Amino acid sequence: MESAIPPHLETKRSRHKRVPDDYQPPYPSFVARYKPGVDRVVMAYFGVQYRGALPAAATETLAEIDRRLAATVGPSHWDRAHYVDQSGHENNVSVAYWDDIARFDAWFAPTREVWTGSAREGIGTFIEVLRPAVARHETLFSSPGRPEGVAAIADGMSGEVQEHAYWGGMRDRIPLSQTDAMTPGGDPKLVRDGARLRVVAHDNLCLIRSGQDWSDTEASERKLYLDVVEPVLREGMDFLRDDGLAIGCYANRYMRVFRADGGASEKSYGQSWWRSLAALERWAESHPTHVKIFGAAMKYLSTLGPSAKLRLYHEVTVAAADEQFFEYLNCHPRTGMLAAVEPVGA
Repeated sequence: MESAIPPHLETKRSRHKRVPDDYQPPYPSFVARYKPGVDRVVMAYFGVQYRGALPAAATETLAEIDRRLAATVGPSHWDRAHYVDQSGHENNVSVAYWDDIARFDAWFAPTREVWTGSAREGIGTFIEVLRPAVARHETLFSSPGRPEGVAAIADGMSGEVQEHAYWGGMRDRIPLSQTDAMTPGGDPKLVRDGARLRVVAHDNLCLIRSGQDWSDTEASERKLYLDVVEPVLREGMDFLRDDGLAIGCYANRYMRVFRADGGASEKSYGQSWWRSLAALERWAESHPTHVKIFGAAMKYLSTLGPSAKLRLYHEVTVAAADEQFFEYLNCHPRTGMLAAVEPVGA
């Protein structure tokens, strides 16, 4: 049994884990392993927002980001997903990952100018970027064979890890948690740069991407997931989208991933910005919406046992203040981290 924290990031603990050293998890889980030389990764979200049918400007903008994502200095991995937000706007979001900061910086400066430098009729655009040290980041997978998200740029997967299947495991998998409580500092602020709106957040902002892949399931398992588990998951995601601010969730998106050919895949993920890891933990441990999700998932897994083919994963980052960038152009006031600041006037 391995520790989720790689050996080169282990240090003498001043903060203890939530479980004893001899804890044995009830089922296997795995984490992404980066090459030891990788000390920082980049997670960059590029969004296009519109109402109704896909306008021509959005099609052109998506084609432009496709070209840039395919460039030599582009990301090692990217994917695209779609969701409808609380204001009824359609959003297509391309998420890209790098493990080379210099390569990202060379790519990002001109791409940012194209993306949010000038308004396009009928659409909004936004950029949300984290570039965390790997000590501020963790992943978890129910099976090791198909990495998603940031794990797709890792060197591989671990063997079975100890720190999971208990409340607090998410924190215990983050290397920085060995010595740091990762408490937030300050409040988000809005900065205007012409038509661009930038949000300057605060230290120890938390991001989670938590996904589901039911593409391998057969008829009975697929029906159980889509009829029993997914509606409960969607209810919880909608709560965070519409009412999460009161419990520390600045914004939540429940997204359906696109296939390479542009059609809807059998993959989805929730992606949300939180004031702190502690706020995310409180929701996960005790809020009725997540208790209901957890109960449905446990019923599903206990019914199917080891034969379950549903794949689950997540990635969680607690980012320092200087590891964040949020910029919005012509988006409504509850888009992403704009929801964390004072309402934007007309």
